[in-house]
Amino acid sequence: MPAPSHMKHLACLSLFIATLASAQSPQPDKVVSHRDLIYVEGGHERHKLDLYLPSGDHGPLPLLIWVHGGGWQNGSKDGAPPLRAGYLEKGYAVASINYRLSSHAVFPAQIEDCKAAIRWLRAHAEQYGLDPKRFGVWGSSAGGHLVALIGTSGGVKEFDVGANLDQSSSVQAVCDYYGPTDFKVFVSTPGYERHAAADSPEAKLLGGAVLQNKDKAARVNSITYVTPDDPPFLIVHGDKDGTVPINQSQLLFEALTKAKVSAHFHTIHGVGHGGPGFAGSDINDMVAKFFEVHLKSTSTTVEALSTESTADPEMLARDPRSARPAPGGAQRGIPWAVIAQRDDKNNDGKVTQEEFSGPAPLFQRLDT
Repeated sequence: MPAPSHMKHLACLSLFIATLASAQSPQPDKVVSHRDLIYVEGGHERHKLDLYLPSGDHGPLPLLIWVHGGGWQNGSKDGAPPLRAGYLEKGYAVASINYRLSSHAVFPAQIEDCKAAIRWLRAHAEQYGLDPKRFGVWGSSAGGHLVALIGTSGGVKEFDVGANLDQSSSVQAVCDYYGPTDFKVFVSTPGYERHAAADSPEAKLLGGAVLQNKDKAARVNSITYVTPDDPPFLIVHGDKDGTVPINQSQLLFEALTKAKVSAHFHTIHGVGHGGPGFAGSDINDMVAKFFEVHLKSTSTTVEALSTESTADPEMLARDPRSARPAPGGAQRGIPWAVIAQRDDKNNDGKVTQEEFSGPAPLFQRLDT
């Protein structure tokens, strides 16, 4: 009898996960971990965050907040890429948050949760040694959408609900990896019309198909709320992205620069929706420099910068989304050991749909 759809063994995943977190993030030897902190008392089971601090004495630290992707319908706070990228060693605290998925509640629940988490972290900044004036957010795909919305909606009070309303939900820097920014344009872009369907991830987020709910879609768009007082943005997108068209990042960049907001838009040629092409040292260095400038210095320089790079061909060869065959003509997948380390939360040798941190459509591709 085949395993039920909600419980599958994973032998190999033939596609890389579309989110940035491709493995359980290793932690430095000396780190103070606070797991499953509840940021909404009496709220949903997803109202939890993890907070990581370097051990030892230190002054108030700038905080990087990771917001996971997964099409707003999957994913978790586990495996935060800033940990893997060594940001604790660079002198940051790192938080990773869960938020209600579209199966739990439609928009604006997701942005309300993100803002509630930010307010909670500010309210507890002194307790954990955080600098409340130096908060940055970073996310990919659906997480990229949410961090961009966090950045542009700092003054939008309708998204601030619940506790700690005396605290600001604004941030000082935003790194958006390939997030949707204008849903109407997104689903109308040739080749991406499938996102206009009533069962698309975008429709599940809105509670109805995008083109039949244009007013709701406008509320979801980060570009709707752009104002001159928005924080600096770094936007990164692959020009071969088959999930979110690159015009989404272009539109946000144009809106930010028109409003005189400091923005840097970087295109990676030959790269799809995440994957190894985003893991090159040049990209890592660019992101690290962005956060260093805007969270560790007093720079007030406003820039409108558009740059580009080409991914390492060897990395592309290892990425099934690049449509390039790996050595021997086979496409390499993610081995069971890596998936299990990341997603098998209770160590029972299985990964449930709730545990799986990749986008929901990919769960159906897993081997039984």
